[in-house]
Amino acid sequence: MKKLFGTVIPIITPLTEDDGIDIESLKNLTEHCIKNGMQCLYPCGTTGEMMYLTVEERKMIAEMVVKQAAGRVPVFVHVGAWNLKDTIELAQHAVAIGADGIGVVTPVFYQISDRGIADYYIAVAKSVPEDFPVYLYGIKQNAINDLTKDTCEMVVKECKNVIGAKYSFPDMTRLQLLMTVNHENFSVLVGPDHLFEAVVAVGGDGVISGNAMCIPEHYCAIWNALQAGDYKLATKLQRRTNILNATMCEINNIAAYKVILKAEGVIATTKMRRPLENLTSDQEKELLEKMKELNYRKVEIR
Repeated sequence: MKKLFGTVIPIITPLTEDDGIDIESLKNLTEHCIKNGMQCLYPCGTTGEMMYLTVEERKMIAEMVVKQAAGRVPVFVHVGAWNLKDTIELAQHAVAIGADGIGVVTPVFYQISDRGIADYYIAVAKSVPEDFPVYLYGIKQNAINDLTKDTCEMVVKECKNVIGAKYSFPDMTRLQLLMTVNHENFSVLVGPDHLFEAVVAVGGDGVISGNAMCIPEHYCAIWNALQAGDYKLATKLQRRTNILNATMCEINNIAAYKVILKAEGVIATTKMRRPLENLTSDQEKELLEKMKELNYRKVEIR
């Protein structure tokens, strides 16, 4: 089964001025990520404003990204939704359109026990072919529910197609614990970008990074250094990206990505799906000025 690795892009969802899905910008964004050396694509995730999209919109986005990628890089569609029925519908749709796998966030908003979370994941994993890869996704700061080693073990015991997890809370102890699931045969990727180097150095498979849409050269450089075992270089590159990411994420990271990608001609608007907020015109100007001052597209060792 294919797995996620390297720098995985949870692509934003480009919107038109009248709040529809901007298909042309989505195609351009897919090309932008592939041509800039990103290893995998992950549409309809948190960065893609997933919970504010309809099921039909999510299907449309998934179809277009899979079609545009055309097998050049793996596409894992995030399918976690507000309820089990919609999640399974999106999971089965991902199979039907030829996606390479899926990611599934824990149930959100209501507190669920570890057993309940495991049962949810088992139902989703068993709704798709047994050789279709599934990643669990923990982001407790947004979803309320956390992803534990015990939960993962319960799921993996019954579903061999559950091959890994994306963990988006900055907890190195938890990340390393997840790497021990299934007798250390469990793929783990980190969400917080500043842990990219550290997680890969201790056995993780990579990062799922929205920031990398805007500064792909830096993530390529870190990944290449890690693959070469040059941890001294990787550390210097990681510190450089930390500075750039702090600027991008200072106010509203998803809105900032859209501002930068529009300025570069990749997408057509900076529109966010309400109730998510756009940056103000002053904030947009300040962001672009700061990023320009940082020479953000140039990989530098400082």
